[in-house]
Amino acid sequence: MQVSTDYISKNKAAWNAKTPYHLASDFYDLKGFLQGRNSLKEIELNLLGDVKGKSILHLQCHFGQDSLSLARMGAQVTGIDFSENAIHKARELNAQLNLEVDFICCDLYDLPTHLNEKFDLVFTSYGTIGWLPDLDRWAAIVSQFLKPRGQFIMADFHPFVWMMDADFTKIQYPYFNVEDIIETETGTYANQEAPIKHETISWNHSTSELLNSLLKNALQINTFLEFDYSPYNCFKQMEEFESGKFRIKHLENKIPMVYAITATKV
Repeated sequence: MQVSTDYISKNKAAWNAKTPYHLASDFYDLKGFLQGRNSLKEIELNLLGDVKGKSILHLQCHFGQDSLSLARMGAQVTGIDFSENAIHKARELNAQLNLEVDFICCDLYDLPTHLNEKFDLVFTSYGTIGWLPDLDRWAAIVSQFLKPRGQFIMADFHPFVWMMDADFTKIQYPYFNVEDIIETETGTYANQEAPIKHETISWNHSTSELLNSLLKNALQINTFLEFDYSPYNCFKQMEEFESGKFRIKHLENKIPMVYAITATKV
């Protein structure tokens, strides 16, 4: 599969443009977060457990809410993201909250040139790996930065979701990673009315591709869970059927929306 050589610059420009609108959005509720709201969701909190005293590497952390939430829970956290605007704000929030999270601005695949440390836990969640063309390289990064017997914890949107068109009426994209998905996006999931328009390049990753990438890189799968809801109201046609739980209205509970993984470095 041939990968567009400019995907990093195009995607970074898109995320830099999104960041100020995300900061101002009800979706991210920055005011509530600053007042003490934990931005992590029930799915990942159940898998994370007690993180007090643990060192955590948070991959693709955006502007750092989840990284800072982990720090509030007592963890020693390093967050990485390639968006300069997002990391700049993450560092501002870190100082404002008097926390000690280390934020690194770099492309994920380039992380070994910026960081030389092993962690108790590597964490990533929701809308992350779709921006990466090569999951074997990604899983090698996860493995490299884990201590022996360290834990990898991940929650993300199910690959079934990424096959669908924006209105969830038809299958539009392949399940397997066979091509660049080049789209022109208007607005953003956190504010669909945001006056921004940008081209993005992403990739779909099947469940087998995901699991095998981890297994090939010395990670033993402990848990693989699937959920028929999303903890985020981030797609079109969604309705809240329980507090903090959202489904595609016309599809009800018939499709998987989210999966979660725990794995151990062996």
